[in-house]
Amino acid sequence: MQASRARLFKEYKEVQREKVADPDIQLVCDDSNIFKWTALIKGPSETPFEGGVFQLAFAVPEQYPLQPPQVRFLTKIFHPNVHFKTGEICLDILKNAWSPAWTLQSVCRAIIALMAHPEPDSPLNCDSGNLLRSGDARGYQSMARMYTRLAAMPKKG
Repeated sequence: MQASRARLFKEYKEVQREKVADPDIQLVCDDSNIFKWTALIKGPSETPFEGGVFQLAFAVPEQYPLQPPQVRFLTKIFHPNVHFKTGEICLDILKNAWSPAWTLQSVCRAIIALMAHPEPDSPLNCDSGNLLRSGDARGYQSMARMYTRLAAMPKKG
């Protein structure tokens, strides 16, 4: 557990330094628990998620970095690789392709890349996956844009 704590402190320091360098990701460590983090990520440009800000929750295991963190969307998102109700993310690096070389920041980068390049053949959201697999990219983008507007964009007063 000491090794994971030391690694997370190191990542925390890097995040503080990189705040300006990476405006698309805002990683925040829980004040009372270094194993709990949240992130705000910006939807990638030229996708239905553009303009949205999505919140992620990280639960980091004590075996980190030998085991991956559990990451889920707290913000509702219409995406084939994200479970609509739980926010669970289907991403190989969070499962069997994990490497200790990954950091929480690079996991956020990978999630942003997944948002831009969905994998409809391994869907957690079947409705979304079926739209893409049947060739209805327009229908998928319309639904994804609608949920981005509803859940991930600031309300105009």
